[in-house]
Amino acid sequence: MQLGHALAVGVLAVALAAGAEAKSVKIGIVATFSGNGAEFGQQIERGYELYRKLHSNEIAPHTVEIIKRDSKRPDGAEAKNAVQELITRDKVDVLAGFVFSPDAMSSAPLVTQAKVPMIIMNAGTAWIPKLSPYIARVSFSMWQSGYVMGEYAAATMKHKTAIIGITDYPPGKDSAEAFKRGFEAKGGQVVDTIPMGGPAEVPDFTPFFQRVKDAKPNAFYVFVPAGNHAAAVAKTYANLGMRAAGIDLIGPGDITPDNNLQEMGEAAVGMTVVHHYSADYDTPENKAFVKAWKEAYGANSTPDFMGVQGYDGMAAIFSAIKKLDGNMDGDKVMEVLKSWKFASPRGPIAINPETRDIIQNEYVHKIVKDGARLKVSVVGKVDQVKDQCVELKVGRCGQ
Repeated sequence: MQLGHALAVGVLAVALAAGAEAKSVKIGIVATFSGNGAEFGQQIERGYELYRKLHSNEIAPHTVEIIKRDSKRPDGAEAKNAVQELITRDKVDVLAGFVFSPDAMSSAPLVTQAKVPMIIMNAGTAWIPKLSPYIARVSFSMWQSGYVMGEYAAATMKHKTAIIGITDYPPGKDSAEAFKRGFEAKGGQVVDTIPMGGPAEVPDFTPFFQRVKDAKPNAFYVFVPAGNHAAAVAKTYANLGMRAAGIDLIGPGDITPDNNLQEMGEAAVGMTVVHHYSADYDTPENKAFVKAWKEAYGANSTPDFMGVQGYDGMAAIFSAIKKLDGNMDGDKVMEVLKSWKFASPRGPIAINPETRDIIQNEYVHKIVKDGARLKVSVVGKVDQVKDQCVELKVGRCGQ
């Protein structure tokens, strides 16, 4: 064999070998793409697809294949069936999504048995990562915003009394307990807690809010799912004249989502919430993210916290693909995730290696009017907040 021909054969063999190493990583996405929570699934999907579009070259020669499943109702049953199918039939390497906490909870035993990593892109009940060693969360815990809001309401806003109103499911109960702990630790007193329906349908909030108005606390802390629930909260608060009655409406950022904020109108002006993201953040990372989002999805489209969580979730998965060269062994993926850090549009984030939960900044937002537009003004910040439920060993978080 001539030398030139031998070299050509060698180069071809190396190229073929390199090509054979390219992996197609299967990612199963379980989220609400229909019904009352469809906008949540859309935000998450737009977030992870945007990251994939902007960064696919970074995992070359590997690629990702997205397999979507609609979790529909927030009761866990549909999500569990979808996860079972994605694991056994589709053989996914990673699971991600999970808008509602019951969906993540019902799926946890399946991922433990199959040793498939599960990236939580929203569900915020504090103790979810404790349900499986294969769960990592890139979104939030209800305790992060709730506890900080409680401290801020008592120590900075100087409120002495508060009533809590929540959507009656696990994240709402978590949010209520977090706010109460933070508020009372700084000298405030929670005088009532009111369950206000479930997450599937938007209730008539009027009787609950009237009960609060009659009791005359300094503050009304509300947690409801973002979207239609949040819009109804702002409308009811305005219709009953609660601001004029001297009652501040406060809560986690779920009640002032970016993509619904302009529709909330004057009712939202003056509301104070604690949250981990706003499209109005004036940072290089966020400006670039919002610009890319609008270029991809239209000038009138705005990312909210679920959008950035989808974006960051795909960033975490891409990090594992790069470090493991596409070999997505479940245990090895989890080890990579435990050391993951990222310069997110929301600020610096990391996964706590001890809890597999997110560590992030929490920001105090005040809704203000800028001309005809509503916007977030950041009036406070707490750096690198962990989950206080775990730190304080409260209930199931301490088990």
